[in-house]
Parts: sequence; C-alpha cells; structure tokens
Amino acid sequence: MLTVEMNERLTRVGPGTPCGELMRRYWIPFAAASQLDDNPVRKVRILGEDLVLYRDKSGTLGLIGERCLHRLVDMKYGIPDQNGLRCPYHGWLYGEDGVCRDRPMESNRGNFTQKTKAYPVHELGGMIFAYMGPLPAPALPKWDLFVWPDAIKQIAFNVLDCNWLQCQENTGDPAHSVWTHGELFKYVLERQGNYADRASDIDHTLHKRTSWGIGIKDVYARQSQYGFEKGIIYSKALGANEDRDDKHSTVIFPFYTQTGKTGSPRSEYQIRVPIDDTHTLHICYQVYAAPPGVEVPKQDNVPWYEPPTVDENGVPILDYVLAQDAIVWVAQGDITDRSKESLGRTDVPIVLLRRQLDEQISRVERGEDPMNCFREEMDIIFGAGESPYDGWAAPDWATRSRFFSQNFRKMYHKGFGNDDADRYGPALDLVKELHRRVEEFEIEANSRVKTPAE
Repeated sequence: MLTVEMNERLTRVGPGTPCGELMRRYWIPFAAASQLDDNPVRKVRILGEDLVLYRDKSGTLGLIGERCLHRLVDMKYGIPDQNGLRCPYHGWLYGEDGVCRDRPMESNRGNFTQKTKAYPVHELGGMIFAYMGPLPAPALPKWDLFVWPDAIKQIAFNVLDCNWLQCQENTGDPAHSVWTHGELFKYVLERQGNYADRASDIDHTLHKRTSWGIGIKDVYARQSQYGFEKGIIYSKALGANEDRDDKHSTVIFPFYTQTGKTGSPRSEYQIRVPIDDTHTLHICYQVYAAPPGVEVPKQDNVPWYEPPTVDENGVPILDYVLAQDAIVWVAQGDITDRSKESLGRTDVPIVLLRRQLDEQISRVERGEDPMNCFREEMDIIFGAGESPYDGWAAPDWATRSRFFSQNFRKMYHKGFGNDDADRYGPALDLVKELHRRVEEFEIEANSRVKTPAE
C-alpha cells in the first residue's frame, strides 16, 4: 500500500504537481488527425488544462488557450484562417505560437503584447501529440507502431471517469485476465444466453485466459530499457501443462502498454492520458501489419472511433475485453485510496510501476530529464527493447509452424475480432481482408515446403 501523501504524489497531474510536472516532459498523444476532418476546431482538456486544438487553412496545427484575450469568448467556436484561428466575436487572430497577429477594427491592429497560452503540436502516424513542458522540447519519439509501414491502423478513444494511474496499473497486473477476461466474460455471456454461440471454440479468449490461473508459481517484474517487463512463472507440479515463463505485454514509461508483437497481424498501444485528476483519455492505437509477401489493403487515412461502453438503456456493455478493463478501473473510484489496499503476490509488478514513477518524478525535481525523454531524434524506437525481425517481419515467417498454427489475433476474418473493441472499428473490414490474405499466403507457403521439389 501507499501513504496518503505518496498516493497524491503519483496521481495528481495539474500544473505544479509532482506527477503533472513529470507528464509535461513528454509528448502527449491526445487526438487523431482525422478528428479534425469534419470540424477543424476541437476543444480538449489535457493535464487539467482547457485548450483548443485547430487546423488552419494552410494545414498548420495549433493548440492554444480556450479563451480569446479580448472578451473571453470560447475559441472552440473559432474560425480557421490562413495562418491561425480567429475569434468569432471580433475576429482577433491567434497563431500556433499563441501570439495575437491581428485585431480587426482596432486603431493599431498589430501593436499588442499579450499572447494566449500555446503548446507545440505534431502529427505522427495519424496521432496528434502536444508538448506542455519547459522548452526546448525533446524530440518526438518515433515508437515503432506509430511509424510501422505496410499496415492498417485505427485509433479508439474513451473518456473514463477515474484517475489515469488506475488504468496504467492494469498493465502491471498480468494475473487479472483470469477473472476480468475469463470468469467475468463467461458470467456475462451466460447471462446474455449466448455463451454457446460465442465461446464454444476452445480458442476463445475466455478459455485461454481462465487457464492462465492454473499452476502459478510466481509473478516477476524487472526494469527494462524503456519501462519494465513482467510475467508469470508456471509450474507443472502446481497444475500447469508445463514448466514455462509467460512474458506479458510490454510497459513503456510513462503511460504506454504494447500488446502483440510489432509487425504482427494485430498489435496495439494502450495509452492512458490524464485529462485531469479524475478523468482519463484511454487510447488504443491499433495496428494490423502485413507480413512480407502480403499486400496490405489500401487505407486513405487513420480513422478514429469511440467503442461504446453502455447500451441504449445505459447498461454497461461487458462482452469485450477493453470494456471489462474499463469497468474495474472506474469501479475503484475517482482516485482510489491506496493507503487502504491489501496487496498480494500477483502485485509485484504494480509495486515496481509505482516505484519507477516516483523515481522519475524525483529526477524532474532534481532538474534532470526523466526516462524516455529523448534529446536526439531517432528513426524508430522499439518499445519492447528488441527488433521484431525474428518473427512476423522476417521473410520466412509463413513457414514457421509456431506462427502458422496459433494466434487468434490473425483470424479476424473468422470472427475473432468480436471479443475486443476492434469490432466497432471503422477499419474492421480492411482488417478482415488483410487476415484473409495472410491465411492464404501461409497455406500456399507451407504447401510449397511440404511438396517435394520436381
């Protein structure tokens, strides 16, 4: 458990707070570029600050304070100009640097020294990032999934009514799947009366995840280059089918989790962005890559969507994985009181996550750059700490039986995308087509291997 004081230190994100100052040392993803297609002006809230994101007529992105300096009109109603955003009331023009560049109808239109709040923004991989800390800004890190080529991508957004750390701690909990995505999933499907239809296949996610609770010998966690890795050690003597070490999703500090291997038919970043102390913008940046030899279906842009968490009657939707996670995070309250918790052996990674967060806050307090604050630009950064070219991205991937014989994440064309938020995604039909092509390529490649040369 944590003291009340330490809990405050790790959870509060407003300006001047320890964790808030840490977060302001990073490029923060907060919107999809495609969200500006229908309306180029969008109000946002990040780290407790109300701001307005816009794209002007020249295509330049800006992130400025929410109010016009003149009569405090909300700039979410602003008018995009060729070089900035104009207030709809009297036309005052603000550039991406926050400078008021024009004041129509004033006697001295350009002689104005005040400027509104403004933060640098950049687009990468269809995602828009903001830097809200002291200048000079660090390099925008090119984490591998954002820049991975030959892939279909889509971005899911949900606003959750809880503190960001409750969401991020889920990534330090490799054992929760047994119940949250196993037993709870089964219970929900049974109550719906469609357990037989949805979960008759032994490969269904709830069966696999329930089995993860059998034979647990230990849970481990250790710091890695960009965050930490964790997993479960299984023992055959305790009931597991074999002695094995199962590594779980990779944690990338401060708020990323990567599930799935880079270059595989399905991987994603789950990103927990603090909106304020009691609300989190949860982002799933989903990537469906085409392995070598498979042509990816054409995609015009990276679309976004909001997976529903309640039905038309306000009842929680709990028959897909992300919604199951979200309900238990929110069920801990706005900001859970960690001074009252009772940790167990499966919480070892959570202890490491909290210690790492405190250590990086301390680095900022000493005037140092925290982990993953890069001062030099790199072409690509593998968040998992390793290159993926020994797997799906290798030229001979299709003839390796360990890839050919498993992985429901490449079978969305056979209905396996129905168990997660992906099922609501606008790119789902393209993903199904890609997975169909992957299967055909595997079958053909393996038939060539098994057929004697003439």
